[in-house]
Amino acid sequence: MSCVCRSTMTKRKGNTGTKVTLKDAKKAIRMKPDGWRRLTLSNMGITIFPQCILKLTNMDELDLSRNQIQKIPEGIGKLSSLKWLDLHSNKLESVPESIGKLVDLTYLNLCNNRLTSSGLPTTLGSLTNLTSLNLGLNKLDALLPTMVPQESLQELGLFDNLFTILPDFVKALHNLTKLNIKRNPLLQVKQAGEEMETEKSDEEDGVYLVHESRLCNMCLKICKDPGGRHLRGDCVRKKYEDKRSYSGLVTPNSVAAVNQDVWRAKNLEHYQSFESNI
Repeated sequence: MSCVCRSTMTKRKGNTGTKVTLKDAKKAIRMKPDGWRRLTLSNMGITIFPQCILKLTNMDELDLSRNQIQKIPEGIGKLSSLKWLDLHSNKLESVPESIGKLVDLTYLNLCNNRLTSSGLPTTLGSLTNLTSLNLGLNKLDALLPTMVPQESLQELGLFDNLFTILPDFVKALHNLTKLNIKRNPLLQVKQAGEEMETEKSDEEDGVYLVHESRLCNMCLKICKDPGGRHLRGDCVRKKYEDKRSYSGLVTPNSVAAVNQDVWRAKNLEHYQSFESNI
């Protein structure tokens, strides 16, 4: 069915990318088994956010991923019924404050864009029902303290950014079970007597959240040390290496080493090949 929709829209493709009409959008909405209404406009070559979809206020899920959208309009706040929003792999440099009006959102994917810390809205903390937030593959070096109210957050992706320290508010996310901070230039502080020294962490290092009941006595003792040291031995790695799955937090191309421009070029090639066979 998605192929039919794509074929219809490519006929109206101009210099500014694929044109999506209200009629197109309505036809593309699908009812899922759980009763949620989903609109998928992924990988359509869209460069400008389709204003017409702001009239579809009864959508539960919206997928605009893998396009080349540079700006999300303030009107996004009108889609108050949204529970799931995927904007990964676009060219977004900022997100409007009005996104804070989408208070029913449980899933938000902003991975693989061009977001800087100043481009994040202060209203993200208003999304108190969020369980999964993916901010990986951006240019973030800090997160706003206003995100603290997100106590429902269970999955957080911060991989492939510019963080040198783990944001303090992460410690307050008591329901967080999955955290991906790989490939950040994190600085780790080690104490040797009264002297302090910093060293750049291994790019492949991550933070693993495990329940204390799964740790051996030695590791449990280290975790409860007032010094607050992180476990870095093989104990956790061996036990959990095969369990390090980040649902909804993986990079869209599954290989973070491939940068955004290369990934886009490969997908554009595939898309053009697909289009020529329609």
